[in-house]
Amino acid sequence: MTTVAQVIVETLAAAGARRCYGVPGDTLNHVTDAIRESDIRWVHVRHEEAGGFAAGADSMLTGELALCAGSCGPGSLHFINGLFESHRNRAPVVLIASQIVRDELGFDFPQEVDFRSIYQSCSVFCEEIRTPAQARRKTAMAAQAALAKKGVAVLIVPADVSSAKAPDEPPFAVHPARPLIRPTDADIDRIAAEIAKGKKIAIYGGSGCEGAHDQIIALAHALQAPVAHTSRAKDFLEHDNAFNVGMTGIFGGEAGYHALMACDTLLLLGCDFAWRQFYPEKATIIQVDIDGSHLGRRHPVDLGVVGDVAATIEALLPRIASRSERAFLDECLAHRARTVEDQAKHATIGKGGAIHPQYLTEMISRHAPADSIYTADGGSPMVWCLRHVAATGRNRTVISLSHGTMANAMPQALGAKAAFPDRTVISLSGDGGIAMLLGDLLTAVQEKLPIKVAVFNNGALDFVEIEQKVEGLLEAYTDLVNPDFARVAEAMGLWGRRVEQADQLEGAVTDWLAAPGPALLDVVTDRFELVMPPKVEVGQVAGMALYSAKAVLNGRGRDVVGLIRNLLS
Repeated sequence: MTTVAQVIVETLAAAGARRCYGVPGDTLNHVTDAIRESDIRWVHVRHEEAGGFAAGADSMLTGELALCAGSCGPGSLHFINGLFESHRNRAPVVLIASQIVRDELGFDFPQEVDFRSIYQSCSVFCEEIRTPAQARRKTAMAAQAALAKKGVAVLIVPADVSSAKAPDEPPFAVHPARPLIRPTDADIDRIAAEIAKGKKIAIYGGSGCEGAHDQIIALAHALQAPVAHTSRAKDFLEHDNAFNVGMTGIFGGEAGYHALMACDTLLLLGCDFAWRQFYPEKATIIQVDIDGSHLGRRHPVDLGVVGDVAATIEALLPRIASRSERAFLDECLAHRARTVEDQAKHATIGKGGAIHPQYLTEMISRHAPADSIYTADGGSPMVWCLRHVAATGRNRTVISLSHGTMANAMPQALGAKAAFPDRTVISLSGDGGIAMLLGDLLTAVQEKLPIKVAVFNNGALDFVEIEQKVEGLLEAYTDLVNPDFARVAEAMGLWGRRVEQADQLEGAVTDWLAAPGPALLDVVTDRFELVMPPKVEVGQVAGMALYSAKAVLNGRGRDVVGLIRNLLS
């Protein structure tokens, strides 16, 4: 007898799913048994949230379907934060959310949860398989939606349905779609006409620039235009780019900010950057995006068109005249050189042998293979990753930018390593983040996933402290009493080492990267290192000054000294 569970697994495997992340449980038993008999790898995580993060990183990096599966009630409910992150990263993931038997639904039965009402806000598809006859079609629809719309699809499967006999019927196939989309010739001509009017043209690229590196460089060369990019576009636009002026936004540098504020014509390419204060007020803005609903939703634009970035530029290039005037470009590149110099100044050993987090990040980037995959926790580790890990064109970064969650890095590293076993995968974890899902270091051991975890251990929720200080508040409830994470890792079966002085760091990093299995490096970093935005508002200055006055009055002058030391160093 072929069960519905077997039909579900067969359909998802045919759609390209290779790995499923989850925790087994009673209502899921027939599904896990079907996975056991299939070619899909079951990755047994210790917490479902970690499974959601891992599946999202897997599918985001491969472009293929990844799976999660959980038991009824709390089991499938625990995935919510990891899958919210995956959905906002536009990662094609299918969650098999097993449910109590149908006869008990609606009677407040133990562990009954209405998954449909919960998951609809973070999915492109969320439906229950109500009868065995629906199994093939709804599973194919879920996979089709996840791949075509790039997001999470949720299949709710009651236990009595998964164990039932499946009807004998032809399979429903999944058809991955990769259409070529570009604006009409009339729209391309309108873009060319607007560009011709500009004197200081800047390009601002987002994640929609994936696969369009060469076309954007050709466009920048023709227009002698600086290229700024969002954090999401770092992997795609930073490398091998003589026109690069870096990121803008809160995590970016002054050069990218200057390029956008000083231009008279701005090309937004595959960019849905949310922070409106980083858009120019007076420039003509031309936006190209694959999703028409994104046009003008962050800031008013003068011309918005729908299209793939690469295809649109290829159609545009023959219609524009090449320029030789590069005064604006050189001005922006000079700003970029100063930004790079300033960032390098902080990526050094601190006074008294203190370890600046930038120095740790730069050291890892220097010694890691060129095709490494980096994940970084929400908070300061992701800022140091974006600023101090050099893009090579072969490495990748996975960071929680839209969702902004803690604890994402280590479990995302698990998914990346499962998908790419031959590449070095590095998790840049905050001490707060690693502690939240610490148990899933056991997944790295049990599933033989040799990830490299670096803990930025500053004894605080660093980003929260900065936010409080900017508002003129004394930090509250941000202290962390941490264990020696290296010794904890060793007890779990990982390689572990703790570093407290900068002169020990390089040797420890090389040993850590060379360790044959999963490895954790616990590094005590400077608590007073500030994440500075490219533009400091008056209110921020006033807030920090007020914090300093309060700190002195409350007998915490040493904190103020630490902040001033790092600002002036």
